[in-house]
Amino acid sequence: MSKLNARKLKEKVFLACVGVLTFLAILPLFHIILSVAARGLPVIAERGGKFITGTLSEGGIGPAIAGTFLLTFLAALFGLPVAFLVGLYAYEFPNSTIGRWTKTLLQIMLEFPTILVGVFVMQILVIPMGTYSAIAGALALAIILTPYVAVYTHEAMREIPFTYREAAFSLGLTRAKVLFRVLAPMAKRGILTGVLIGLAKVAGETAPLLFTAGGLYESYPDSITRPVGAIPLLIYQLVQSPSKADHQTAWGASLVLLLIFLGIFIPIRLSLREVKL
Repeated sequence: MSKLNARKLKEKVFLACVGVLTFLAILPLFHIILSVAARGLPVIAERGGKFITGTLSEGGIGPAIAGTFLLTFLAALFGLPVAFLVGLYAYEFPNSTIGRWTKTLLQIMLEFPTILVGVFVMQILVIPMGTYSAIAGALALAIILTPYVAVYTHEAMREIPFTYREAAFSLGLTRAKVLFRVLAPMAKRGILTGVLIGLAKVAGETAPLLFTAGGLYESYPDSITRPVGAIPLLIYQLVQSPSKADHQTAWGASLVLLLIFLGIFIPIRLSLREVKL
């Protein structure tokens, strides 16, 4: 066998190995999606629209769906501005003492047990208020959201060539205008990726809500100072029940949660266009 043929054979073997390993890596994801769809779809089809709009006693998860959207919206409202500014600060002042500590703290928060965030918010908000509430749950989720968005913002800004920054300053722009009107728009793809990952993370969180949200499944939320339900929290409670009907509801709720995530993440992710630098 010639050296050329040997190299071609090695290349084909390498590509085959990469293909097999890639398939094995994504196989669990497709298994989860297909399993949830196979078990959840019959439940939704059987119960119809009442499953989406009805209360738990009616065989539905309407209040949990509304609570999930409410908690995610409030968490984004509280966390996104702070996370974006923190990421910009870490990028703009990387060698300052605060900048170095900020990056270290963000890395720690990425791996921090989320249940401890729930305990922390319970101590500072739930106990003083004397009740679980949507605002407490949203605050816990906002804390969890912040490091994801901040880290992605920092990394996206770092990928922009320094020449663009110099060009912006040469036009007489202030530092704030360079950051917010020139560099941040160019890094929007990476920033929005971090936002999506952060929102997906908090939308599926259960542990911090055990100590903050409380759960509300027989009526729709009408105040951010009262307990609120969420799909992940409802699933956690249902799977502990010995009732087969509760397990079916949990599978249907899992499919709804999966569809909410895919319905938000995929269209926005596909609509983003990478900036050519």
